Amino acid sequence: MHEKAYKNLDFLNSPAARLIRIQCEYSEPQDRFSRLGVEDTIVMYGSARTLSTQVAALRHKDAVAALAKATKANKAELEAELKIAEGKMANSRYYDETRELAQRLTRWGMTKPGGREYLICTGGGPGIMEAGNRGASDVEGGRSVGLGISLPFEERLNQYVTKELGFVFHYFFMRKYWFMYLAKAMIVLPGGFGTMDELFELLTLRQTGKVTKELPIVLYGKAYWDKVLNLQAMVDYGTIAADDMGMFFTTDSVDEAFDFVTKGLRKTWG
Repeated sequence: MHEKAYKNLDFLNSPAARLIRIQCEYSEPQDRFSRLGVEDTIVMYGSARTLSTQVAALRHKDAVAALAKATKANKAELEAELKIAEGKMANSRYYDETRELAQRLTRWGMTKPGGREYLICTGGGPGIMEAGNRGASDVEGGRSVGLGISLPFEERLNQYVTKELGFVFHYFFMRKYWFMYLAKAMIVLPGGFGTMDELFELLTLRQTGKVTKELPIVLYGKAYWDKVLNLQAMVDYGTIAADDMGMFFTTDSVDEAFDFVTKGLRKTWG
């Protein structure tokens, strides 16, 4: 018996069917978001490697204990591991503050007059992404979106993503589309290459007018961003305009981030 084309997995996974797979990553999320009444998200980007304070403290404790038992042969290696653990400890505040901010924004987004619900949306993985989804789940009835990506080192969505709103994408560009399409605000926390990629694409789309909607953008973690990015140098060299620096707000405060986002949303969307 011959198999129907839409049931032929060999064909559907072949180069010839690439356009069909891309279409699926557009149409299936669109259908699900529509059925579940999701129209507005607050996107939170950040590192998958950031640990909670509790987990970071345990790893630091283990590193200290290991170094105390070090031999001459492995002391240098264990000292390096302790230094990494100390860095993870210092960075862990961002996990806890992301969780708190997501919790507050979820509660605010659920109770806003007019029936407009704002859902936290993350990349669905560990670290900062987990913290964002976790903060939303801390609120009774709180929902959040997880836009995952199939990677060798991220095999599943974190446990705090609302089950019906968990997605796993193959194509980065389709995942980015859904990040941007529903977003009404963006909060970018310390992260690596992936976070930088998402941040600069966002700024490019805003700068070029490809995204015309008002979109509050927060760079959270002033010390990190001031050290990692020197965007003023781009102004000085004339590669961006001075006005481009006004596209985002940098802060170290949960209160300031919350106020900036909610004020911007109230102003634009009512």
